[in-house]
Amino acid sequence: MANDLHPRNAALMARVRAAEAANGGHLPMPDVAGWDIFPFEGDIRVTHLQDPVLPEPHRGGEGDNPCQSCGRGTEGAIWTDGTWTLIGLSEPASIPIVLLLPVDHYDHEELPEELARDMGWLQVRLSHAMHALGGVGRVHVWKVGDGGRHLHWWFFARPEGVLQMRGSSLSDWSDCVPPMPQDEWDDVLRQIAEELAKTGGGALV
Repeated sequence: MANDLHPRNAALMARVRAAEAANGGHLPMPDVAGWDIFPFEGDIRVTHLQDPVLPEPHRGGEGDNPCQSCGRGTEGAIWTDGTWTLIGLSEPASIPIVLLLPVDHYDHEELPEELARDMGWLQVRLSHAMHALGGVGRVHVWKVGDGGRHLHWWFFARPEGVLQMRGSSLSDWSDCVPPMPQDEWDDVLRQIAEELAKTGGGALV
């Protein structure tokens, strides 16, 4: 397997193993552990970085794995324009969080030019719709894609004034903070969908 690694990744793993060996078997904690946005304290350490796995296992919607996004249709959707769909999490979260995805089965790099152009403007519209909730300091936009091949963008609304939730730790904080009540969550999703529908598409909640 080691011979299959890209030389840059092989060099990465060599640096990791050398740093682990010099630090009692674990990588040293990053500088972010001392930042005010870091959500954890106490005796913690970096987990062991396992060896790479090649070829990588198939994601959802890849190979023989079914695509949950394609199979869902508009179930769980709060807004659509027929080309894009906005999904609210099935369970209440601690802060407003929604996912934007194309109706058709595309990965990010496969988007036709027209959809790619639409995506940029739609992200701006959705950011405005989430700010319209009030009490939003910033809207964070996050694309990962390691869990599923069907493109999906995450949108997180950071609470205004809650400065420890700034930056890259927002998603970790959102997992730690207790969720909002169901009725409040439903109202948040409705407001986002209705605000987004003012500039196109239709609310489904």
